[in-house]
Amino acid sequence: MSFSPDDYRIHDAAQLLTPALILYPDFIDHNITVTLDALHGDANRWRPHVKTVKLESVMRRYVERGILQCKCSITAELDAACRAGMQDVVLAYPVTGANARRVLEIAERHPSVRISVLIETLAQARQWAGSRIGIFLDLNSGMNRTGIDPEHIEAVVKLARELPALGLDLRGLHFYDGHVRAPSMEERCRTAHDGYNRLLGLIAALDTAGVQAPEVITSGTPAFPCGASYWPFSGGAFLHRVSPGTVVLNDLSSLSQLQQLDYRPAALVLATVVSHPLPGIITCDAGHKAVSADEGVPTCAVIGRPDLVPLRPSEEHLPIEVPPGSPVPEIGDHLLLIPRHVCPTVNLFDDAVLVSGGRIRGLDRVTARGHEAPLLAAASAS
Repeated sequence: MSFSPDDYRIHDAAQLLTPALILYPDFIDHNITVTLDALHGDANRWRPHVKTVKLESVMRRYVERGILQCKCSITAELDAACRAGMQDVVLAYPVTGANARRVLEIAERHPSVRISVLIETLAQARQWAGSRIGIFLDLNSGMNRTGIDPEHIEAVVKLARELPALGLDLRGLHFYDGHVRAPSMEERCRTAHDGYNRLLGLIAALDTAGVQAPEVITSGTPAFPCGASYWPFSGGAFLHRVSPGTVVLNDLSSLSQLQQLDYRPAALVLATVVSHPLPGIITCDAGHKAVSADEGVPTCAVIGRPDLVPLRPSEEHLPIEVPPGSPVPEIGDHLLLIPRHVCPTVNLFDDAVLVSGGRIRGLDRVTARGHEAPLLAAASAS
């Protein structure tokens, strides 16, 4: 990592309760610029996934840069994106029942926003019949999480042809290849491009059947350069968009995966050393309720102290090993931690502390953290 620890100092950190989520708006803007530069300045080719940032204010930073489309995973993010000024939002998660009705409520509240959803069955399509909700067919890229196998061409064509009878528009295809994360970029792109080749075969079959897919969404953070560099996408009759989201804040994983790009970590967790339980061990207040442990141990790294080794956390405690001969942080000292996985880490905090020029500039609500209240408004009123 090429950044300096001095860039992240907080001179007035003594004012803060810890653990605290720290955001650096200057580095957020820098990371947006790096991503746009990788897309040759074309803001229309990026549909960022806002599950990473969750803050309405950061979504507005996208809009100010001409990025008017995004995707999200939950209705709280959908509502926040609409309020932030996004013009085109895809809910990239299969929803049914009350969750689908909530999407319709949000769409009614934001009539100027083009809202779309994913489907993989005709039953899912029927719940949107007659609405203005756009439809993306969700394709299983090999991640085996959701979606239709793109090799089942007849089934995909048949489903696409059913939509007009339901009064629905096919907005496009969603092909999320988040499993493509080989350490070598060459190997990663080879795997991703093989998937894109199969995807183009499906698009050709749809075209032969008279079905147009206006937009094709691929490429989360690990495969982002692979989607951006796949030249057949640029010559298609469809609009191709990549959808990395982590790149705006970054974490240990994304910085390792995208070393060729000048990304900076823009979200850290400030922790306080609370104990010296053993020689060579310190403990800080950043357990897995403050830094997500979903991608394993270590959950984070200490900015400016690569010698310190975070160990297995508990809920509130993070033990850290101090190698022999290394300076031992004192009880009460602050540590700045860069998460291994920033997206769920942001979701752990109600507020973020904004820091610029080494000074606290204010607090910002993590608008779409958690989930909305589970009872629909209409049911609650009755």
